[in-house]
Amino acid sequence: MERHRSGILYLVPTPIGNMEDMTYRAVRVLREVDMIAAEDTRHTGILLSYYDIHKPLISYHEHNKHEKGAYLLSLLQAGNSVAQVSDAGMPAISDPGADLVKKAIAVGISIVPLPGANAALTSLIASGLSTKQFTFFGFLPKRKSNRKEMLSRIRSQEGTLLFYEAPHRLRDVLLDMHEQLGNRPIVIAREVTKKFETMIRTDLSSLVADDSQIMYKGEFVVVVGGAETSLNTAAHDDTTEDIPYEEAVYSLIQSGIAKKEAIRIVAKKRHVSRRDVYNAVEAASGQGGF
Repeated sequence: MERHRSGILYLVPTPIGNMEDMTYRAVRVLREVDMIAAEDTRHTGILLSYYDIHKPLISYHEHNKHEKGAYLLSLLQAGNSVAQVSDAGMPAISDPGADLVKKAIAVGISIVPLPGANAALTSLIASGLSTKQFTFFGFLPKRKSNRKEMLSRIRSQEGTLLFYEAPHRLRDVLLDMHEQLGNRPIVIAREVTKKFETMIRTDLSSLVADDSQIMYKGEFVVVVGGAETSLNTAAHDDTTEDIPYEEAVYSLIQSGIAKKEAIRIVAKKRHVSRRDVYNAVEAASGQGGF
């Protein structure tokens, strides 16, 4: 790697679960830089060992970013190249790397970002919700009052909403979302790209009423429909009116709920078996009516 008068800060994404999600370019850069700044050196050490990369590591995380950030800047200004990585995914996303980038730009250091894995976007494209417009909010505030206040502020926002959440807070977050946002289509993405990856596609009301399908363990991305996808009471009442099963299912699908989940909701509301609803939907589909 060519030495510049002032160094280059490389922002290198790392896998969010599956080790094979490193790019060729990311591996090459990590092999060529002078120093790697890692959120957790032990965690990154496993990745480097997997790819047979041997470079000096420095700990750089939220609690030491001011002290170690100054040191990294001095290395960069002396002409060294530094790669900054987070524990998983894109550096500088819900990560202290954002602070290092600002400081490096302020003193004229070149920034080279590499594309790669990101849990929020990976979950979004598999959610079935709109990808035309979306907003990433990271982690909601830990304090309930602050969390509810933030959710209230984004209630009218159009476009899909993306959040990260910890397993021990997820249940409370879902309750607050239901209270502040109303009923919306929602996807709970757990352990994305890992062995036990799961995607629960449903709506907030159903999930708050019965969360038995969620295993509260691992890492979560929460994907919520925007204001334009709100499922008002009237829309859900359609599932209890005297209309054909397939029409009730179609109405829910149109509002952003996956077909399988829509069948489950209709069956539960009508107090009939899922098989009955499924058969009605399939029959309508075969007749060109679905």
